Amino acid sequence: MASNASYRNHHGVPNLSKHRQDPALISLGEALKRARKVCEKSQDELAYEAEIDRSHVGRVERGDNNVAVLTLVRLCKVLGISLEDLMKDAGL
Repeated sequence: MASNASYRNHHGVPNLSKHRQDPALISLGEALKRARKVCEKSQDELAYEAEIDRSHVGRVERGDNNVAVLTLVRLCKVLGISLEDLMKDAGL
């Protein structure tokens, strides 16, 4: 098994899943963050309106969570964008 260092993200946080920091998740998180910024919402505001935990929004934006489709749908609804447009912006 690899050393513990290989299971940490670029912030030094332990990664318990081999999917964390996957390039697709990073791209998706960056697209979500851009959409959030366009709407001038904080992570707290977005999380509250989408009825999810704020820390989850942060993990999604960093590419640390393989976010569920239903969660993405809720986030997109709050941001006033389609899931299709979010995915296109992410290059997915």
